[in-house]
Formats: sequence, C-alpha cells, structure tokens
Amino acid sequence: MTAWLISAFLLFPLRSIQPKRPTALVTIPEKASTDNPLKTSVDLLVEEAAQHFMATPQSVGLSIGIIKDGQPYVYNYGTVEKGRQQLPTSQTVYPIASITKTFTGALLAQAVVEKKVKLGDDIRKYLTGNYSNLTYEGQSIRLFHLINHRSGLPFLLPDRPDAFANTAIPSSTIAAELLQGYTRDDFYADLHKVKLDTMPGYTFRYSNTGAQLLGYILERVYNMPFDELVRLKITQPLAMSHTKIELTSSDQATFAKGYNCNGVEMPPIPDQLQGAAALKSTVTDMLKYIQWNVAEETEAAKLTHQPTSGDVSRYSSGLNWQMLNVAGNRAIWQDGNIPGFSSLCVNYPELNMGIVVLSNECDRMSASRVTTLTNQIAKAIDDRAVVLPN
Repeated sequence: MTAWLISAFLLFPLRSIQPKRPTALVTIPEKASTDNPLKTSVDLLVEEAAQHFMATPQSVGLSIGIIKDGQPYVYNYGTVEKGRQQLPTSQTVYPIASITKTFTGALLAQAVVEKKVKLGDDIRKYLTGNYSNLTYEGQSIRLFHLINHRSGLPFLLPDRPDAFANTAIPSSTIAAELLQGYTRDDFYADLHKVKLDTMPGYTFRYSNTGAQLLGYILERVYNMPFDELVRLKITQPLAMSHTKIELTSSDQATFAKGYNCNGVEMPPIPDQLQGAAALKSTVTDMLKYIQWNVAEETEAAKLTHQPTSGDVSRYSSGLNWQMLNVAGNRAIWQDGNIPGFSSLCVNYPELNMGIVVLSNECDRMSASRVTTLTNQIAKAIDDRAVVLPN
C-alpha cells in the first residue's frame, strides 16, 4: 500500500461511498447555518461544496480557510456544540491531530538550519542509555526517518496491535484509551523493548511513535519544552497566538466539542502525544501557517518540503508533508483524525494558494469526505490544482 493511502494521525480504512437506492419518501436536509456572505465567486463555490458536506447526518460543525494570491477567505458552518446552534468563528479552536507532525518537521528543519542537528544523525546520539535495539543489520534510525514514517518504529507506544483488532471501533478511539495515564517514562521503557524487523529508511510504516520521539529529542537539543519550542520558533514569528498544546481558560471557552458518528461527545485526547498529534489551532492561525509554507521564503520552510523518500516527479514525503507533483504543480498536504475531529491542510506553492478544513466530527469516512470537499474547492478556484488522493 502506498503512503498516500494512509489516513493521517490514526489509520482509518478508506472505503468508497455507495449510493443508496431511492425510497418512496425522500427527505431533503435543511441547509446548515453559515456566515458565508454569498457575494463572490469563491463564496458561491464554497457554499455548494460545504452544504453537500454538511448534508451528511453526522456532520456537526465546519470551518474552512482559503488563501489565494495573499487574499484570505474564512467560512463557518454548523455549530461548535450539539444543541446550541452556535456557529464556529475564525477564532474557534480545534485539535489539528497529525497536522501537528508538520510543525515537528518544521522544528527539525529549523534545528538543521541552526546547525544544532543533521537530518542524517543517528537518533541514539540524542538518547540516554543503551538503545542497541534501535538498529537493524547494522543500520540505525536517522532523525528524518522519525518524521517520514520509515523508522520501523511501531504505530504507537504502548505497542498493542491486539487492541486494534476490533475494527468496529475507530483506531483513534482505541489509541486514546491506551494512552490514558501513559507517562514519558513508560514511553522510554517501551522504546527499549522495540525490535526492528526492517531496515530503517526503506519501508513505509505509519508511526506516531517516531514523531513523538522526535518531539522529545528536540526538547533535549534546545533544552526547552516542546510547546515553548513551537511558540518560539513558529507561532510567535507568524503571529499564531491560538496555536498551542495547553489551552488557557479563554482558549477553552472557544474550543469546539467533538463528536463521533453517533453524535456522542468525545473526551479530550491525551496531550502526551505532543509532537505527534497534540496541537490545537484556529482557521485564522492555520492560514498564516499555510502562507509561510506556500511562500517558501525561509530555509526551514524549503527544507520541510524537500523529498526524503519516494518519487520526486510524482509522490514523495518531506518532513511529514505528503507531496504530489503533477506537471510542475505541487500539492503539499497533511490530514489529521482523532476522536471527534477531522482536519486537512494543503499548500499549492506554484498556485500561491492553500486550504485548511477543520471539522468537529470524526468517523471512518470523515477523512475521505474532508478530502473530497477540499478537492472540490481547490479545483473550482484553480483547475490546475493537484487532486489529493481519496
């Protein structure tokens, strides 16, 4: 299975939507409430795609951000909480799940630019104790392997593949339960038990463990907590004041509630996932992040988009970004799915365009639906936009 078939934070099997046969009585869903002004061509094309997305019964709320040629557009639909009918806003806070990994990749790139590390460093250089188990046939895991999913490390620590055998429960929900009360000491104890069964750098294997470990390593390199590193190196320079792991009381007041496909509110995810999936953000903040990526004006931004594996002329992986190149136009994206929330961020540097979608509902089809929505909007704005795989 190629890498782009993997749903971002926690794997959900992707299945095609089969149309239902018409019945004698057809219920036409009401349009979702929105702040879309319906004045420009962009407004109108977003309205069509978003209302189609919201027509799915399990949909709750939706925030869409677009930046094209430096012009930002923000649209909100639905509600931040079932039963309240309160529209999301540009300042509504959502977990961004695996999009967090791209921030971790950006921090690694910055550390390389500052000559604090090298992408090809053996990770054991930054670990305390004997980790001879983190080699295979004499080949060690390199720093960039931790963020392009070719480290050979397991999907999650604790490594409990048996816990994911029940396919009726989303893997993200199972993972959240496994992580309750799981400490950093537990993580390192389990890391000592890992046995690699493949050469690092060759086989794609989606790993939250790798990104989490990279976050811990960067903390050691800078002698600074991960959340503070994100603030100092990324969010403060980009004026992204609402992007963080630990939320203040004012942040909590604007935090959307997340729901599963049955409308059940999901509990918060454990923050110890840290560099793998713990950041929260707003659509406005994410547009600033997109602009930084689209512009590619800094060495760190450029480095995060440099392929570390795959076919440069088609599909490749950067520092956690997935990348497609079609006729010289690139789509650089990452999605994220955790209990109650689905998200996607995509950059089109050659088109000077980017899109972010944040939703407070997550089921086994959410990743596919968010991707479809994003593709519809991107192609309608600029037909040169590369279609993301679904």
